Amino acid sequence: MGVRKNQATLTAQEKRAFVNAVLALKANGGYDPFVTTHNQFILSDVDNGERTGHRSPSFLPWHRKYLLQFEQALQAIDPSVNLPYWDWTADRSTGSTVWGADFMGGNGRATDGQVTTGPFAFSTGNWRLNVNTDSRTYLRRQLAVGVAQLPTRPDAESVLAITTYDAAPWNSTSSGFRNNLEGWRGVNLHNRVHVWVGGQMATGMSPNDPVFWLHHCFVDKLWSEWQKRNPGQTYLPTAGTPDVVDLNEPMKPWNTVSPADLLDHSALYTYDTGF
Repeated sequence: MGVRKNQATLTAQEKRAFVNAVLALKANGGYDPFVTTHNQFILSDVDNGERTGHRSPSFLPWHRKYLLQFEQALQAIDPSVNLPYWDWTADRSTGSTVWGADFMGGNGRATDGQVTTGPFAFSTGNWRLNVNTDSRTYLRRQLAVGVAQLPTRPDAESVLAITTYDAAPWNSTSSGFRNNLEGWRGVNLHNRVHVWVGGQMATGMSPNDPVFWLHHCFVDKLWSEWQKRNPGQTYLPTAGTPDVVDLNEPMKPWNTVSPADLLDHSALYTYDTGF
């Protein structure tokens, strides 16, 4: 069982190991299918039809499984690697350590958004985007352009205080913890971070930017924290709900795992601290 740590506390060796495993997965062809899968679900998840990965109660367990699958792919390369998380309520500036040249690399340049520093810069020859909507094959970012500020600690606490997991109509208009965390309602947590980073992170192909995994790892950590604070609450809906995944219903694309199977992650990984 691994421990997922705050990226701000990683040692230089831990950063290198994570980056090297991501680059190796990219080189062996194992990375791009994750980008394709995410984009397929972004395109197919709609408020008034079938929805699994987004705009729906299964947003959180779907991404928990997705992150686990990615983490296991990295561990097949280097067993010492665990997903780190980016606490964007604390590391809120364009100069935060997450954007260091030894880790995720920095902002995109003003002319075209191209990331030119760090291990995922196009000039390294190691990070060519193969799943994209146009001919640009370089990683792009526009930090703090699409939206000026990342969510704050009070923003996150206000969402953690919502005690009901989800509610009808089970989409982007719903009340409840899930939709407020996803960001379609309220202070906007998850969605706002994608827009703040910009570039590929503002598209359905957001996993093209490796910071995607650190962002979603923190989203998963917030869900884990909510679960600890609300032991009497659980995933909703439980049964018989059209177009969304019920508690014991299998989730696509795996079709072998349900939200119920993913509620307790303690046998698979833990987090270094609480929120």
